[in-house]
Amino acid sequence: MSTTQESTVRVQPADEDESWRGVAAEDVAELDHAVSLKLQARSRRLLGSLLRPRLGASLLALAIVIAENAAQLAGPLLIAAAIDRGVPAAVAGRPGALAWCVAGYAGVGLASAALRHAFLRVSGRVGQDLLLDLRQRVFRQVQRLSVSFHESYTSGKVISRLTSDLDSLDDLLEMGLDGFLSSVFSVVGIAGLLLWLDLPLGLVVLAGFVPLTLVTRWFTSASRRAYRNTRGAIAKVIIQFVETMNGIRAVQAFGRERRNESIMGELNDRFRVANAEAMRVTARFVFAVRLVGNVSLAVVLAIGAWRVAHGGLEVGVLAAFTLYLRRFYDPLDDMAMFANAYSSAAAALEKISGLLEEVPELPEPATPVPLARPRGEIRFAGVEFRYGPRTPVVLPAFDLHVPAGQTVALVGPTGAGKSTIAKLVARFYDPTTGTVSLDGVNVRDVADAELRRAVVMVTQENFLFSGSVADNIALGRPDASHAEIEAAAAAVGAHEFIAALPKGYDTDVRKRGGRLSAGQRQLVAFARAFLADPAVLVLDEATSSMDIPTERAVQAALETVLAERTALIIAHRLSTVLIADRVLVVDGGRIVEDGPPRALIARAGGRFADLHHAWRESLALQRQGD
Repeated sequence: MSTTQESTVRVQPADEDESWRGVAAEDVAELDHAVSLKLQARSRRLLGSLLRPRLGASLLALAIVIAENAAQLAGPLLIAAAIDRGVPAAVAGRPGALAWCVAGYAGVGLASAALRHAFLRVSGRVGQDLLLDLRQRVFRQVQRLSVSFHESYTSGKVISRLTSDLDSLDDLLEMGLDGFLSSVFSVVGIAGLLLWLDLPLGLVVLAGFVPLTLVTRWFTSASRRAYRNTRGAIAKVIIQFVETMNGIRAVQAFGRERRNESIMGELNDRFRVANAEAMRVTARFVFAVRLVGNVSLAVVLAIGAWRVAHGGLEVGVLAAFTLYLRRFYDPLDDMAMFANAYSSAAAALEKISGLLEEVPELPEPATPVPLARPRGEIRFAGVEFRYGPRTPVVLPAFDLHVPAGQTVALVGPTGAGKSTIAKLVARFYDPTTGTVSLDGVNVRDVADAELRRAVVMVTQENFLFSGSVADNIALGRPDASHAEIEAAAAAVGAHEFIAALPKGYDTDVRKRGGRLSAGQRQLVAFARAFLADPAVLVLDEATSSMDIPTERAVQAALETVLAERTALIIAHRLSTVLIADRVLVVDGGRIVEDGPPRALIARAGGRFADLHHAWRESLALQRQGD
């Protein structure tokens, strides 16, 4: 379990190179400026698509914020009126003006609290609906992406997108956005009031925006870069954790714990350093904002006191001005916190938008060709295949015809291309050139859901989900009756062991089917495939986890279940191969022998005959050892 090293290669501008699209730029340490702008635009488009269906509620939240800030801004004005007019009038025996000021202040306080309550309810609903939508989009996208994508993009990264990245957006929506909107309207409103109360003092305050603008521009760039590093660092921590937990048996069996702790410690330290750098950037920004605010306040108090002393300014106006000035710079702290949360969320949104931009390598056909009643005829015509543009050719000019209902066994050395043939039939990959067809229809032209019903693949490592045995058998046919589930289990010889479980078919198999033995899990996978009733059944080393008694039981079941069904069997155990109608010996991506198993066995010096002879000798030695 090695850690993923960051790339230091610069991504070229998008006009020259489109390789940054999707998740390609995730681990790039330094982005070209033009690419950075493209990624930001992509993130904004995603955010816009999330907000568009909630535009009405978003505008309502905005209106509530404006009203709330208006109520809050009225407070210091009422205080100024009370000091300059209400108190002198009350001393003169006319308390009405002061009473109105006090009542007005209480009223705007009540209105502000009620509007705050309304805003939190509306914005909370919008934020949670947005996150729900985004979470569903990510999950839907991850499921539809091709197998080849998942072989390079680890489950740890997917988990990081759905957890830590979404948590960053949640923090922004729940805390940062509220403070930002209030701060923006406070700053704009207070700036206008300061200029209205006293123009000279207002201009002194606004002069502080010159250094604030420069500091903010620096902070935006530095924090975005810092939080991009934190998002990459936490993703690596999650990847290491997920890999360790998924391979916990191997970790404990080989005493890997201390090495894994060392790797995790190193990754955690990188995350700590990245977070510390982000906090340092924020601390510098907050320091600069507060410094400008305090200097501005000191200058205003000095000038204002001098003017009050010389009769050029009323005390109430100076009091209101200083109250507004405190409120003017306090929101800038909130805006700094928002900018901090926004930088983290923007880095997260960049990665999520990249994942959502990924295009499946096996796209659905624009106009699918229906398979009315699949028969299972398979044909490879001039197929060449390689797993990547820079990888060796696995199948060079491969041709094969499998009539409907025929059981074909594929044998040969490891790496010969047997599993590749099976994956092409199931369309986990598309051939580089040539065509793979089912019943005369190119599998590229068959709708994915229809192809999955027609072709089912059972592999050595078939996955069982947490839940009951019955639920796992009915995976491909969730509407199947209990009787149909039992019949499928009986057909593969699984009924007896399932019935003996504590709750029979309702027994929870637990995580990854851990409650069952390897052979039992394989039998459940067989039952799942048989219940789905496909036209083509692919068995890729599907009997390798079975002991000899279980294998014999399955052999008997297979002969019944595979009748009138096309089947491709890949197996090293020749006992499974011998039930086939036809054997293909594959080597180097080519068919070197083809014929009925008995005929090939009788061919002296043939590849399959040699394999069969070696297998018989191994059985004899095993019996002698027993």
